[in-house]
Amino acid sequence: MGESRGNLSEEPCVTPVFGLIDIRKYVTGDSVLASTATACASDTLYCDRVNPRWVRLLDVLQMNVRYEQCRGAELYTSDGRRILDFLSGYCVHNAGHNHPAIIEAIREELERRGPAMLQSHVPELAGELADRLCARAGGRLQKVYFSSSGSEAIEAAIKFARAHTGRAGLLYAGGAFHGLTCGALSLMGDPFWRDGFGPLLPDAEAVPFGDLQVLEQKLASRRFAALILEPIQGEGGVRVPPPEYLRTAQTLCRRYGTLFVLDEVQTGMYRTGRFLAAHHFDVEPDMVALAKALSGGLIPSGALLMSDAVYASVYGSIDRAIVHTSTFSENALAMRAGLATLDVLERERLGERALAAGDFLRSRLQAVLAPYEMVKEVRGIGLLNGIEFQAPEKLRLRIPFETFTKIHPGMFGQVLVMRLFRDQGFLTQICGNNFMVLKVAPPLIVEDRHLDDFVRAVADVVECMHSSGTFWSEALGLARRVINI
Repeated sequence: MGESRGNLSEEPCVTPVFGLIDIRKYVTGDSVLASTATACASDTLYCDRVNPRWVRLLDVLQMNVRYEQCRGAELYTSDGRRILDFLSGYCVHNAGHNHPAIIEAIREELERRGPAMLQSHVPELAGELADRLCARAGGRLQKVYFSSSGSEAIEAAIKFARAHTGRAGLLYAGGAFHGLTCGALSLMGDPFWRDGFGPLLPDAEAVPFGDLQVLEQKLASRRFAALILEPIQGEGGVRVPPPEYLRTAQTLCRRYGTLFVLDEVQTGMYRTGRFLAAHHFDVEPDMVALAKALSGGLIPSGALLMSDAVYASVYGSIDRAIVHTSTFSENALAMRAGLATLDVLERERLGERALAAGDFLRSRLQAVLAPYEMVKEVRGIGLLNGIEFQAPEKLRLRIPFETFTKIHPGMFGQVLVMRLFRDQGFLTQICGNNFMVLKVAPPLIVEDRHLDDFVRAVADVVECMHSSGTFWSEALGLARRVINI
């Protein structure tokens, strides 16, 4: 294990009796101002005009680096470091960063100088991409509405479900993450995301993820237009349901006239080894939302796949042909990037790669992390995985752990992320709705040597948290810097 680096030499010495420390005495106006000045000096325009608190947070976590070049799973910084990406932009870079074939396809489309956004023509590329998406999704998914993001696809799903059923109610699962526009946000229960944004959609209700009894009780009221689920909850902690959950949920939806909608924004495009995670569970949803990896991480793009019946209830006549549209939705660059991305994923057989690499990675992580009491579980499908941590039982670990979780529930996870980035050269992040789960989602082109290096890096950091006081003293230093950001 490497020694702790950064600004720790400037921090006061602390007693190992963490529970007796008053964190407030370490927080001064000077330290806050110094942190702000350091961050803003390095990213002046962004700090001035976009989001200064984001700059400060990255600075505090010692993750504020400048990337010069990104290729595959490797990110190269201006100071000569190589960072391995095990987050993939939250499952955007399935084909890897800046895949040359996707870049070439976009370049050719630009040089063709064809119709990009006329808005009054038939975009042929959109038809090609829709045909390929429907063929791979299968089941009852026969039509596609293109959008610019996953949130926008979910907004469309809400409107289309209401149009099709004539009902207003919406069901979602606890722990879900569907996006941050007002409609999508209505399908998320965590107050962190909702607070301060006023009344959201009044007819959206949550059910526990995996609880079929509560689900049937809700559906039996016949008030709900759609049940919108992630087949594997990404930000909820990479929660993988038993196969019978999704199949039975679909059966119940059909029984009570509710549309069965899957949000595959993170799980789709071969992330879990199959084109859709739904294919692992033998279900046929009425609608599926895609985005993120859809266009290779280079052009914003999203899609809502739907049945003919749902389509007809929205676009049922000529006068309603444009009743729901989006300015950038079928632009030529996004459609060309989507076609090229599918070519790469299939030509390089990255779905098969995701299955094999995911099995290997989970088995290795499970083996090396099994002896550690703070590691609860390693789980996932394909290359969407999570390492769940838990509170320790040993007193010497429990006291510092509880101290920092009281300061902020995400403190432990951010120290873990910071150490993996700074000391080990891996970009990761904890799950947005479960701060005790480290998300492990590298690009599908990740190499075996990268997986081996990651296993060693995680083992090193976990060993440090179990045996060395520096992990916990650094957490105290991080707490000092994070307060008031």
